[in-house]
Amino acid sequence: MDYKKYINKTYEPFTIEVEKGRLRAFAGAIGENDPIYSDESSAKAAGYASIPAPLTFAFSITMDAGQSFNALEDMGIQKTKAVHGEQGFKYYKPICAGDVVTGQQKITDIYEKKGGALLFIVMEISLSNQRNELVCELQSTIVVRNG
Repeated sequence: MDYKKYINKTYEPFTIEVEKGRLRAFAGAIGENDPIYSDESSAKAAGYASIPAPLTFAFSITMDAGQSFNALEDMGIQKTKAVHGEQGFKYYKPICAGDVVTGQQKITDIYEKKGGALLFIVMEISLSNQRNELVCELQSTIVVRNG
């Protein structure tokens, strides 16, 4: 299949409201015990509008919005042949409880290695808050076993 035809494909925007309870649960799950991630008064004293999202939470936003398998489904690739290969984040502003985050996913590259045995799908997602401020850009790579 000619997977390269999917390069530059952009998916429909999605919107998620960031909730305090979800942030507290995420912080607890990753072992983050700084009180800014659980106590609003501590967060505000540290200069945040509300409880901030831990740095890797932006990826959870994309998962909660159902973005994880868009490319695989479009390309007819079985999920069992794919693994999450790489994740990168570039932050511009904090994401805080109460923010309404809108994002959009785009496939930016597709390439093969090992003589076609491995397919790499590179995607970027830009996240903006309710003030239309860019808060984060994510880059994800999915690795697919061919054959």
